[in-house]
Amino acid sequence: MRLRLPEERPTEPPTGFKIAHPVLSQDGTRAGFTGVSLGGALPYGVVADASCVYGRRHRAPARRCDCGFHCVHERTAAEALLCTAEHREAVLLDITVLGRYIRFERGFRYARQRVRTATVGPCACGARAVALADAGWGRPGWRALAAACAGCVRGRTSVPLAGFARLAGDGLRVLAASGGATAVADPGPPEGLGVPELVAEAALLQARLDWFQSRLARLEGGTAQQ
Repeated sequence: MRLRLPEERPTEPPTGFKIAHPVLSQDGTRAGFTGVSLGGALPYGVVADASCVYGRRHRAPARRCDCGFHCVHERTAAEALLCTAEHREAVLLDITVLGRYIRFERGFRYARQRVRTATVGPCACGARAVALADAGWGRPGWRALAAACAGCVRGRTSVPLAGFARLAGDGLRVLAASGGATAVADPGPPEGLGVPELVAEAALLQARLDWFQSRLARLEGGTAQQ
């Protein structure tokens, strides 16, 4: 006899987090998302139903298949995926799990979802994003978008964050994460250095100071000429 897990009957739909790439239709009238792994070729809307990416006729999620939407329980687990090079331009989605689902240790695989909030990271330059602009790639009929600040949008096809939410519809909220690089504390010179090493450290610091002073002098000179 094969043991089966008990069916869950939650009073409220479960929630989770995932990452995805925002996309804009070729004619600029619709907005949605596309996944970063399995099923990434199939853009989806704010409210969407999953289907088997292998073309099988069973309902998603099937226990003996990988089909269905995927999400993780913890926000930090989804944010960690944004650190990888291939996912740097993705956005963080806060979703509601609807319909049938299979619970795993780290997340869900499920049949239907609603994207409640999309959090857009900073622009590639580090500034706070004000728009989503053409990322330079896409799917047939869809342009992938990436975070962009006012200075980096330039002539690219773009849509403001509020405009993306309006095009996506169904009550989607689009938020901009804080810009700016994360400061890393200087640990100072390692302990146990000898005199030669300390002299080298001092010379490096002096060289940096000289460089800053020369830059400051050039800036002050240019201001005086004006």
